[in-house]
Amino acid sequence: MNSLDQLNFHHLFYFWRVARTGHLTRAAQELHVSQSALSAQIRQLEDRLGEALFEREGRRLLLTDTGQLVLSYAENIFGLGQEMLGRLQGRSEGMIRLRVGSVATMSRNYQENWIRPVLADPSVVLTLESGLLEGLLERLLQHQLDVVLANEIVAADPDRPLHCRFLGSQSISLVGPAGEWRGRTLRIPDDLDGCDIALPGPRHALRGQFDALCMSAGVKPRLRAEVDDMAMLRLIARDSGWLTVLPEVVVQDELRTGVLVTVGQSSRLQENFYAITTPHRHRIERLESLLAGSSDVAGQAAG
Repeated sequence: MNSLDQLNFHHLFYFWRVARTGHLTRAAQELHVSQSALSAQIRQLEDRLGEALFEREGRRLLLTDTGQLVLSYAENIFGLGQEMLGRLQGRSEGMIRLRVGSVATMSRNYQENWIRPVLADPSVVLTLESGLLEGLLERLLQHQLDVVLANEIVAADPDRPLHCRFLGSQSISLVGPAGEWRGRTLRIPDDLDGCDIALPGPRHALRGQFDALCMSAGVKPRLRAEVDDMAMLRLIARDSGWLTVLPEVVVQDELRTGVLVTVGQSSRLQENFYAITTPHRHRIERLESLLAGSSDVAGQAAG
């Protein structure tokens, strides 16, 4: 069994530099060692860990799954080392990387509201990724992301330990162009029969709720567009002239400037927001503060 005193951190440092450059020759030049010596030290690390860290694809070095995991810990280890040296030498505390994944169907405005507390922090480097939930969760489990923002809950699974934290919720609104709809209201779904309407796509957690409401009421709106990406749905709401069902946070700027107006709301339609993390993640204080302040963000989104 491996023990900490058998781990050669010099070898780990060499691995870290090669993994960051993705190129053995370039890393050897930067470290002022021969390529053969660098390769030998990485092989010794692989022997100690009992796992391959790289695989070759032509002339490229690609990280294995184990290599991705080891890199995530090496980033923390040597990042903290740089932070320590910076503090001891009277400089700033160093850079903190915060890696956030978000499902593609989530409002970009909500994401910006959520990360806003760290945007003015010069010590934070943000990495923001968007994609399908399953792909983001895989990257989270491989320690390539620190948190995933989602608008659907993740079921408990003993084979895939994840923490799913409720961040807040907001009612869904029906919005329309101000020139036609200012001062008018519609009931959701009762008054929508035959109305031209744009909706979130079938993958959005909200869509199933809306379709079920319309079906139970015997109402059939005229579907003109269904859009997964909230940024595109915002543009359609702004420019199409149709009514659109969406969270108000998506079009918060258009509502504020009066381009769009709220035509109706339904308490039976709710979008929930969740932050998903792994139970054994490295603690990042900036992330903890974001999670602690999430109720304030939910309040902003609902307002």
